[in-house]
Amino acid sequence: MRHKIHLSTTQTIMCSFLLAILVGSVLLALPVSAANGRAVPYIDALFTATTSVCVTGLVTVPTVSAWSVFGQAVILILIQIGGLGVITILTGLLIGLHRRIGIGDRMLIQDSFNLNTLSGIVKFIRKVLVGTFVVEGVGALFYMTVFVPEYGARGIWISVFNAVSAFCNAGMDILSEDSLCGYAMNPVVNLVTCLLIVFGGIGYIVWWDVVRVWLDRKRLHGRCLRSLTLHSKIALSVTAFLILSGAAAFLLFEYDNPLTMQAYTLPEKLMASVFQSVTTRTAGFATIPQQNLTNASAIVSLLLMFIGGSPVGTAGGVKTVTIAVLLVFAFAAIRNREDAELFHRTIPKHAVSKAVAVVCMSFLIMFTATVLLSACTDASALDIAYETVSATATVGLTRNLTPTLNSLGKLIIIVTMYLGRVGPISLVIAFHTRKENSNIIKEPTEEISVG
Repeated sequence: MRHKIHLSTTQTIMCSFLLAILVGSVLLALPVSAANGRAVPYIDALFTATTSVCVTGLVTVPTVSAWSVFGQAVILILIQIGGLGVITILTGLLIGLHRRIGIGDRMLIQDSFNLNTLSGIVKFIRKVLVGTFVVEGVGALFYMTVFVPEYGARGIWISVFNAVSAFCNAGMDILSEDSLCGYAMNPVVNLVTCLLIVFGGIGYIVWWDVVRVWLDRKRLHGRCLRSLTLHSKIALSVTAFLILSGAAAFLLFEYDNPLTMQAYTLPEKLMASVFQSVTTRTAGFATIPQQNLTNASAIVSLLLMFIGGSPVGTAGGVKTVTIAVLLVFAFAAIRNREDAELFHRTIPKHAVSKAVAVVCMSFLIMFTATVLLSACTDASALDIAYETVSATATVGLTRNLTPTLNSLGKLIIIVTMYLGRVGPISLVIAFHTRKENSNIIKEPTEEISVG
């Protein structure tokens, strides 16, 4: 008898990312993908495909020198697929071919973007695709003002690659082996990269909400900020707070560090501090060698990487809204209040439960990866934690540990990046196929002591 395999929407999304990684690894393992014409080891091809699809940015071989133009093109396509999602790309192709989007496809899109409704799914995908390509295109044009005069015609390819990588929060570049350290004092490269990272990481829902309010600004009579949805208010306010507070921390801790910013002027120190604060929000570009940071700055970076960007965007991490919900709920519990409120709105209980689950599962993945990687490398605890947090939150920053990993260490980071990209909750849901019976008899409740 023939048995059809029925996958849930979550399992389909996870399998789509896995398939993209495997196909990409095969293409990158071909001799034509290597700069010297000799195929790279498959483990490095698999690692590169994973870091591209998972828009992480950790690399075991330099992107600029190890891969041919064909290999770099494969990486760029994988980054774009990873940033938007395989389901989004396929749906965009169906829309372009004027094919009907069925209810199953709509449910896939809903789960892949973590949306609360099926209404307006097709319109949402159209806006996502158009908005993405417009922002990436504008970013590439601004990059060209720097890279074309310096690299000639190749500067166009560099600009396009960097724009897609920055918007998708991938952190990979084809400029040099030390990321953007050579452009630490270039205001155009710094500003464009930061804006692309923020636009990609703030989330598409916030995009359209801000556009809606802007178009209705005359009717709103100065109440634009209050007219934003609760999600947008949280995402924008937490993002602004983390960028500013992170920049202030880096400025303080690196101000007199001779290995980083001691020789910089004050404006240069401000620019470098803001860039470090933004890039730790899962982007992975670096204008300062991460191994040269003070321990205090490295710990701040760990926190910012773990939090990441905002939901329904290209960023990773546990997300800004998740952390805000947890903190508000914690302070409400301290004040013996049953409901958690933010911006004069009550946070739904299911949002609090999901936030707790996301943080706990992400921490479990990060902790497990840290222990396993510690067992197979002699690096310092800080360097290992930096690597695993970066992989879990799909950031891509490293204290120069990634290129030194052995095969087992590479496999650990590959799995960690994949789990970080698909999401810890998706992983649990994918393997929990049994439906809970709403009529099941519950066990008796008993009080316990907490804290």
